[in-house]
Amino acid sequence: MDTAVIIVIAVVVVVILALVAARRRTAHKQKEARYEAAETRDLADVAVVDADMLMAEADERAARAERERLAAEQQRLDAERLRNEAGALHARADEIDPDVDIDAERDDETVDAEPDGRDRT
Repeated sequence: MDTAVIIVIAVVVVVILALVAARRRTAHKQKEARYEAAETRDLADVAVVDADMLMAEADERAARAERERLAAEQQRLDAERLRNEAGALHARADEIDPDVDIDAERDDETVDAEPDGRDRT
């Protein structure tokens, strides 16, 4: 019976060692998984910061484009206003000039104009 007791004790010791080794392996795998998860979260946080920066740059670019569009529209309106003022000044100069017959010019414009409003000359 001494041999049987030694075999039982040896089997129990082997089983205990196997359980301890399995727990250590599991603990080690969990530790590695936690580390990998933390690294992945860090990468995700960096990606979020990068995305936020890109979004802010895009918003800034869109705002600049809108300001440019509005400035161009204002410049176009200013040009139209100046062109109208220049036309009014020409008309006023023709009214003041004694050598210009305004009624004759209007008749010439009517005769020279095609039915679609284009000038024949």
